[in-house]
Amino acid sequence: MATATAQDPRLTVWFDGACPLCLREIALMKRLDRRGAIQFLDVTDGETSCPIDRAELLARFHAREDGQLLSGAAAFAAMWRAIPVLRPFGVMARAPWALKILEALYVRFLRVRPRLQRLVAGSTARRS
Repeated sequence: MATATAQDPRLTVWFDGACPLCLREIALMKRLDRRGAIQFLDVTDGETSCPIDRAELLARFHAREDGQLLSGAAAFAAMWRAIPVLRPFGVMARAPWALKILEALYVRFLRVRPRLQRLVAGSTARRS
């Protein structure tokens, strides 16, 4: 099995670079991705190539794993599988019942995401 490199990742993740909450999470994932197995692409960068409409990419978390475009909890699970310390969670999420629960939680999270973004942006502004 070939390992992914930064030039040829097995996993691509699209994220919202204008979202303070997303930036914090992606910064953590980048630190944990010591092997460089994930290519992180900022959807808000006009130069970023998008496989689907930019608005769709900004509305939900997306990743491409082994050529398959994933969304929501399935995309998070793919990212976890690419990071050794999180891999057990990503593997567990392959079980349909687990993915169903994670997706339900993700949909609930999306409802409160705007409020969380404001809180994170406020706390970041106070530190500056």
